[in-house]
Amino acid sequence: MADESKPLQGCKVLVVEDDYLVALAVAGVLEEAGASVIGPVGWADEALSLVESGREQVDAAILDVDLHGQKSYAIADALVQRKIRFIFATGYGEESVDPRYQRHSRCQKPFDERALLRALAPSAARS
Repeated sequence: MADESKPLQGCKVLVVEDDYLVALAVAGVLEEAGASVIGPVGWADEALSLVESGREQVDAAILDVDLHGQKSYAIADALVQRKIRFIFATGYGEESVDPRYQRHSRCQKPFDERALLRALAPSAARS
């Protein structure tokens, strides 16, 4: 039986976030939930390279929609190709996510920690 206090035990979660303080806070929440954090990565090209290279095992990811003015959709596409579950993170409303990507899970900033962990949990259904 899984430890409910550690819902992400054993999961390797990629954090793609360009605000370093937000990234640190998210990493702390993930680590408390038992996850191993990859990153944080703050640049789209760096995150895409990491995912495409396969040099890190990634079980799940949190993608800030806007990374220094660049959208994270190419990263999302690479994750989908590899069947890696992810959620978009944004401080803006649902309309800030391109309609092609609105079927993917999204968490609003500031984060509700429980909602974030539920969305990332291995049992969560992913597209």
